[in-house]
Amino acid sequence: MNFILAHWPLWFISLAMIVAAVIDGWKLKVPNWLTFPLVLSGWALGLLHTCGLLADSTGTGDVWASLAGAALGFALLFPVYAVGGMGAGDVKMQMGFGAWIGAFYGFSDGLWIILCAFCLAVVIGGVLALGMIAIRGNFRENLANSRAIVGDLFTKPGAAAEKAAQRKPRMHLLPYGIPLCLGFLSFLIVHHW
Repeated sequence: MNFILAHWPLWFISLAMIVAAVIDGWKLKVPNWLTFPLVLSGWALGLLHTCGLLADSTGTGDVWASLAGAALGFALLFPVYAVGGMGAGDVKMQMGFGAWIGAFYGFSDGLWIILCAFCLAVVIGGVLALGMIAIRGNFRENLANSRAIVGDLFTKPGAAAEKAAQRKPRMHLLPYGIPLCLGFLSFLIVHHW
């Protein structure tokens, strides 16, 4: 019980990530009513630490680490969003996670955790995508879409997003909030054991 109380920010962000992943899996969208408060409350926790208003049990980061964590979360997913590879809700979900992790762990540990958890989420997302392709048996169609997306990366960003929007109705979408959540939760569990 003492571990739970001492690490309540981690429990909070984990619960928020689970809620976001469930909604994303259900509606293929992570709503603003969840992501914006998540980002802002992470920054608020960092600001409270900066002002010395909370004890060390809520983390050792500050507002600058929280802002840096949100910025890193944005930077990791924005390129994929810019070419139409994922929704803005996934990017904001990542920013919220980054804000809370930065506020809890600080600069060096927080940014490292965000990066490692993201890398794990990419691997989990790849495995889930391959599983979806295998179950549906549409390997050639997915290969053609992948070639087109990679080709779009070398065109103008606006053109890439437009082409992605045209492909989207005929694609089977992976709600990326699920791999992000699984990656972050897995990494946090391993990090604390």
